[in-house]
Amino acid sequence: MEDSTGNNPQSVGFTEKLKSWLSWSWTYICFIWFGMVLIMIYVLRSPLKLQESFTSASVFLNTLTPKFYVALTGTSSLISGLILIFEWWYFRKYGTSFIEQVSVSHLRPLLGGVESSSASGLFSSVNGDAEPRPSVSECKVWRNPLNLFRGAEYSRYTWVTGKEPLTYYDMNLSAQDHQTFFTGDTQQLRPEDAVMQKAWRERNPQARIRAAYQAIEMNHECAAAYVLLAEEEATTITEAERLFKQALKSAGKDVNLLVYIKRRLAMCARKLGRIKEAVKMMRDLMKEFPLLGMLNIHENLLEALLELQAYADVQAVLAKYDDISLPKSATICYTSALLKARAVSDKFSPEAASRRGLSTAEMNAVEAIHRAVEFNPHVPKYLLEMKSLILPPEHILKRGDSEAVAYAFFHLQHWKRAEGALNLLHCTWEGTFRIIPYPLEKGHLFYPYPGCTETADRELLPSFHEVSVYPKKELPFFILFTAGLCSFTAMLAMLTHQFPELMGVFAKAFFSTLFAPLGFFADKMESFMPSSFWHQLTRI
Repeated sequence: MEDSTGNNPQSVGFTEKLKSWLSWSWTYICFIWFGMVLIMIYVLRSPLKLQESFTSASVFLNTLTPKFYVALTGTSSLISGLILIFEWWYFRKYGTSFIEQVSVSHLRPLLGGVESSSASGLFSSVNGDAEPRPSVSECKVWRNPLNLFRGAEYSRYTWVTGKEPLTYYDMNLSAQDHQTFFTGDTQQLRPEDAVMQKAWRERNPQARIRAAYQAIEMNHECAAAYVLLAEEEATTITEAERLFKQALKSAGKDVNLLVYIKRRLAMCARKLGRIKEAVKMMRDLMKEFPLLGMLNIHENLLEALLELQAYADVQAVLAKYDDISLPKSATICYTSALLKARAVSDKFSPEAASRRGLSTAEMNAVEAIHRAVEFNPHVPKYLLEMKSLILPPEHILKRGDSEAVAYAFFHLQHWKRAEGALNLLHCTWEGTFRIIPYPLEKGHLFYPYPGCTETADRELLPSFHEVSVYPKKELPFFILFTAGLCSFTAMLAMLTHQFPELMGVFAKAFFSTLFAPLGFFADKMESFMPSSFWHQLTRI
């Protein structure tokens, strides 16, 4: 049965108008109430002895020494400085103002505020149709097709630096992937499969390795256990390759295991310098399992072909996967830009191009760079070495900083090999932002840039890495306000300490000027209203 409100749009429109009118009038009602309070205070000034209280307060303030005002302004400066430090730390960590967040989350509902309807307009499609703003849960996280080996690469980084390159969130996603990928039908689990299912959930690496050995004791043909040992216990790529070959012998006809193991074996061959062998293994894998395009094996193939400098083969792969109906990635977009930039970059000169204009080939290269930067604006700073690289995570967020780190980690060498390609990128990449002045509202070649990437990237990337944010956030108002307040009160404290008499004269003049309109308003009210009216109202 349909909702009755959906059949009567006029009643819905009237209700919305009534709510908006009440919200609009609330501000003016508050002002009216505040004005009435001021009038009542003025009327009841005699019974409440406000004049005497004000006079005694003035006498008390006049007896205070300048040291009191120095202490007062100094304390105010200290408190506002502490608030500023906390606000700045909170903004750097979470990307928002603490005071603003508390105000919006807790105070605004109490004051009857409603969420701004403009937020939905920030995320409109290319055709102009409004789309709901994506939440963090809607930011799809993908398995990094070029993820490193934990034992042979990630662990070595930890041994050398003492830092953990992977976050718990990232490793938990990998555990879920392995659990789903390798255990298959949970209704028909063998004993060793049950052990491995528990092993993937273990947080401690040593506990996972012990569980893998326990599964092998139960069944020497447990392929999943060899996979775990190859990923986490093997300290070299050669040792990992040996264990993966052992797992391949035990995989049987399990498609998931076969695809995963063969892919990792191809990656081992690539890392050990057997590039042509790796390319052949990847091509065979893509032919054998053509429906598993979601695993993005073609991205592994592109990187290996670039290492061989087989640019014609790279172009052939791009022609198949750089299709409008297929999801894009930084690897697809930036590899396409690299090929077009490589054709003109060796002779490109910004001065010559500004005099004669861009040729057709140069224009194609620049447009390809703009397209790539629009898809992922974080990549150029890593390629141009304006930001330091870290080890890529096991999962990435497309168009996010995590994807940029993963792409640049493996492809920076290919850009350096193409003479002049980085120079062309340096000269042209920032022009993308002039094409898209409001990336959260409207895209050019892609959908508007999702606003949820920063939060998801902070979960995927380690805490010691400074997450790249796009578009760059302005400093919140409360940080600027507390900074100004801290500076102003510190200046007052210093001036009061150095020039106490002059600051006293200045303060009296300031407050006299400040309260002059109130005195003028009170005089006008006394002259406008008859004295008998005020007398009778006071008696009431």
